[in-house]
Amino acid sequence: MIAFVSGPVAALAPTTAVIEVGGIGMALQCTPQTLAGLRPGQEARLATSLVVREDSLTLYGFADDDERQVFELLQTASGVGPRLAQAMLATHSPDALRLAVSTGDEKALTAVSGIGKKGAQKLLLELKDRLGAPVGAHIGQQGAAAPHAAGWRDQLQAALIGLGYASREAEEAVSAVAPQAEAAVAEGTAPPVPQLLRAALQTLNRAR
Repeated sequence: MIAFVSGPVAALAPTTAVIEVGGIGMALQCTPQTLAGLRPGQEARLATSLVVREDSLTLYGFADDDERQVFELLQTASGVGPRLAQAMLATHSPDALRLAVSTGDEKALTAVSGIGKKGAQKLLLELKDRLGAPVGAHIGQQGAAAPHAAGWRDQLQAALIGLGYASREAEEAVSAVAPQAEAAVAEGTAPPVPQLLRAALQTLNRAR
C-alpha cells in the first residue's frame, strides 16, 4: 500500500492533483478542500489510499491521515464505494461526518449527492459504531445520550421498513429486542442500533 506521496505539485485539475515523486507524476483523486490547499510548484505531502479494480488502479489523496481513515471506514458500509466516500468527504469534514453519524443526523447525509433518505438511514445504522466520536465532543456527551435512547425505536423501525418489512412486522421485531435496548439505557449508554437491527432480523427470519 502507498501510505503517502510527497513532492512538488506538478499540476492541478478540478478533481485531481499530480504530485511529482522521483521524476514520476502521480495522479491523485482529491476533494475540493484538499485541492484548495495545494499550489503548483510547491511541496505537498498527501496521505493516500490505493483502490484496486480489475481494470484500474486509482490513488486517492487526502490532506491528512484522519481524512484517509474516514474515507476507508466509510467504505466498510454496504453500497459505499470510493467515489461515494469521497463525495461524503467533499460535502462534510471527517468530524462533521462523525457528528452526523453519532447524532443520527439524516439530513446531513442526504445532503451528499447520491444518498437518499433510505440510504442515509442505512448508513447511520452501519457506521454508528465505526467512525467514533468527533474530536472535542466528549464534553456534554452524557447529556446527549437521552435523544439516542429515545430515538432508537424510530430508527430501528424505519430501517426494517426500508428493508421491505411491513409496519406490523417491524413493530413486533422492535418489541422483541426492546429488553436489549433498555439494558443499554440502564447502563447509561446509547442503544447499539446496528446490533439491535441484526437481532431484529433474526427474530423476523425465525417468524417466517
